[in-house]
Amino acid sequence: MADEIKTTEIKTSTGMNQNVAGLLCYLVGWITGLIFFLIEKDNKFVRFHAMQSIITFGGLTMLFMLLGFIPFLGWLLFPILGIVQLVLWILLMVKAYQGELFKLPVIGDLAEKNI
Repeated sequence: MADEIKTTEIKTSTGMNQNVAGLLCYLVGWITGLIFFLIEKDNKFVRFHAMQSIITFGGLTMLFMLLGFIPFLGWLLFPILGIVQLVLWILLMVKAYQGELFKLPVIGDLAEKNI
């Protein structure tokens, strides 16, 4: 049991522990997801979290922009979407740091297919 390598201690091609790199994929939303997706070539854990970040927060960014053009209804949905984004951001960073391959419904499957 003591000889087992914890998933959080596995190094990536960037030299970081994979759980730290997974967390950083979400730090600045789709931007850091894209950066890690481009620089990490080998580690599937990091590539998965990077792609899930790109899809999740890229989609939310586009939705925010779209809602900005819809008078009244769009403005009412802004705060709700902001709370959803904050909760997802925290949840996904915590799960990645814990070394968990946490998949969001639909988005997680898309991310898995595209890594």
